[in-house]
Amino acid sequence: MARTMKPADPSRRRLFKAAGAAGIAAAIPLQPAEAQRRTAPYAFFNSNEAAFIEAAVARLIPKDELGAGAFEAGVPNYIDRQLAGAWGTGERLYRSGPWREGTPGQGYQLPFTPAELFRTALRAVDREFPKLAPQKQDEYLDQLHTVKQDLNGVPSNVFFESLLEMTIEGFFSDPVYGGNRDMVGWKLIGFPGAYANYYDLVDKHGIRFTAPPVSLGENAHGHIEIHPVRKK
Repeated sequence: MARTMKPADPSRRRLFKAAGAAGIAAAIPLQPAEAQRRTAPYAFFNSNEAAFIEAAVARLIPKDELGAGAFEAGVPNYIDRQLAGAWGTGERLYRSGPWREGTPGQGYQLPFTPAELFRTALRAVDREFPKLAPQKQDEYLDQLHTVKQDLNGVPSNVFFESLLEMTIEGFFSDPVYGGNRDMVGWKLIGFPGAYANYYDLVDKHGIRFTAPPVSLGENAHGHIEIHPVRKK
């Protein structure tokens, strides 16, 4: 889950490279996410947690000349739904210890479920973060990533890497899971989505596929039906 980029890297294309596709975002002047916030019902986040997450993802993948950013794509809703569901509660995690600091090759070794990790760390982050200027927000996120502060028992770099991982997932996942609103992530990289088949194109060669992306949850009327959250 380790990442090598910084939130203030100058090119959004670095996000795709980090994600295995092509960048993390440019530090361009934006309004704080608090000023742009849309009213959204959250199943997991309280208002303070939501304010931090909305502002943070808006800096990790900001809106720029290439299109919408993570905030506009509904990534906070994706993260919220994941943490409120079975994955967030650690349904398939081994929870019996021992809990020791592992090597980088051993992966995640903390006793927290994903939901516990986020809730614990978010209690210790700067409550003023959503009100900071974009450059200051980038500096704060960079400190979380590189300085390895203690966030109530959660190493800040682990929290940052988890947040970054979920931001990338929410930006590129199928919209049925709550993120990638209007399929902005797919349109950005030219991904066609979940077409059932390409039978009509089998005998055609050298053509460019120009049809719009299709979601797993798209019904006969072209509307996306988002999967419900089932809390344990």
